[in-house]
Amino acid sequence: MSAPPRKPGRRSQQWFGRDGKQGFYYRSWLKGMGVPHEMFDGRPVIGICNTWSELTPCNSSFRELAEYVKRGVYEAGGFPLEFPVMSLGETQIRPTAMLYRNLAAMDVEESIRANPIDGVVLLMGCDKTTPALLMGAASVDLPTIGISGGPSLSGNWRGKPVGSGTGVIEMSEMVRAGTLSQDEFNEAEACMQRSKGSCMTMGTASTMACMVEALGMSLPENAAIPAVDARRFRLAHLSGRRIVEMVREDLRMSKVLTRKAFANAIRANAAIGGSTNAVIHLLAIAGRLGVDLSLDDWDAIGSRLPCLVNLKPSGQYLMEDFYYAGGLPAVLREIAAHLDLDAPTVNGRTLGENIADAPCWNRDVIRPLAEPVRPEAGIAVLRGNLAPDGAVIKPSAASPHLLRHRGRAVVFEDIDDFKRRIDDETLEVDADSILVLKNCGPRGYPGMAEVGNMPLPPKLLRQGVTDLVRISDARMSGTAYGTVVLHVSPEAAAGGPLALVREGDVIELDVPGRRLHLEVDEAELARRRAQWTAPPPPARGWERLYVQHVQQAHLGADLDFLVGGSGDGVAGDSH
Repeated sequence: MSAPPRKPGRRSQQWFGRDGKQGFYYRSWLKGMGVPHEMFDGRPVIGICNTWSELTPCNSSFRELAEYVKRGVYEAGGFPLEFPVMSLGETQIRPTAMLYRNLAAMDVEESIRANPIDGVVLLMGCDKTTPALLMGAASVDLPTIGISGGPSLSGNWRGKPVGSGTGVIEMSEMVRAGTLSQDEFNEAEACMQRSKGSCMTMGTASTMACMVEALGMSLPENAAIPAVDARRFRLAHLSGRRIVEMVREDLRMSKVLTRKAFANAIRANAAIGGSTNAVIHLLAIAGRLGVDLSLDDWDAIGSRLPCLVNLKPSGQYLMEDFYYAGGLPAVLREIAAHLDLDAPTVNGRTLGENIADAPCWNRDVIRPLAEPVRPEAGIAVLRGNLAPDGAVIKPSAASPHLLRHRGRAVVFEDIDDFKRRIDDETLEVDADSILVLKNCGPRGYPGMAEVGNMPLPPKLLRQGVTDLVRISDARMSGTAYGTVVLHVSPEAAAGGPLALVREGDVIELDVPGRRLHLEVDEAELARRRAQWTAPPPPARGWERLYVQHVQQAHLGADLDFLVGGSGDGVAGDSH
């Protein structure tokens, strides 16, 4: 049998279209899996990047999902090859999955670049798998399409809806207040997670799925179809078809992920009441592509838009309801006047064309612009002497009466200090206090854990206090709620002003004025700064490399040497 015909324009032919020893190597071992000779004839080779893992329950349907992608690829005349990458299970990984987002992105980037792939399908779901895969793929910049795993079915406990994360936080506070027993709390575990899929609240997984669709990186309706709904598998099938066409069109990520796409995603995040985690992830993805996007863009572009989606934690419903109501296309159509409708998408149509006829079937779940869940609910960026490089707050999840607040700081030096003291009945704290948590940023935790929504002291919970202003350099779960200031930059472990806050200091929060101010004069701050010492770095391994090279939150917390990309070229043969 003769060697397959060469098609020099196809990247995979640098492997499979070769004569002699090298071509023999590249083809023969794949033939050992039963691959026919004609699959090497220059047809598009599609890499299916899979984050399936039993340690990532949210992504546990991905083996089956990949099979539907393969059907579509074969139908369109392509050659699918599935490969694994590091899977980040938000619910299992310690100290935090965010510590490994950049490592997974490296895995994705190098796996794509090093292998004979013409186009990529990204299977992603749980919180950090979505940005990690997008970051890694962006640095290679091949034709790429995203498929989210989809949310789990709505939780139900004793006849009432219960949402992932949000329900945990609510019920945990009830246990701490003494109004819910531990046995009742344990009973709710299986009631909350009833099926495969990611969090069914508007947490980070659902938010990032919405970002993928708003960015134009998936087929329409990708964001909200439940994981176990047959329509999720049909979308995977169609995505497999479409990626083959994208290779033939040479529709690369950089042609879709333009600044206008990121601006659309920021506006969409406001309308859905999306997670604050999206801020860091979109900044990191933009950095891989060289797109000019800054923290301040989040405020300038999206902060004045209303929240229209009535979902927990900002509202009442869950992702299953959101899908039945029309999903993200209905939301985007509602805010169409605020979007760049000419933005291209991976299906070859513009965003405007995709949403032109999108219906809304439930106006209580997806509100009209004139009747929002919350007005001016987009991410607000705060600055001041406590956050020179910025901090963020999610107004849609905050208590309106605390958006302007002045109070005395109750300070915790790190998460261990917080855990030791927060339940102490002698803790000097009241309803006007501001909880301050240090050393939980990218370097400090390390990895910037979701501990910013600090549980409230039990003695205040028993008094009926349900919210306090909380400030930290940490992140917050997208399922969380409260008047929580996050991502304070520079972080405490990097010597930022947050490191200098002491018990009893007065702090002013003014969200409408975009201000976060520590009422301590510069001379005193200089004296404290002279006494401060940096924490010792980790001894070895990934943690050491991470702490040495991670950027601050306002830049997306990527590693400094990973910003940008190296393209799809690879020099040299393996033999």
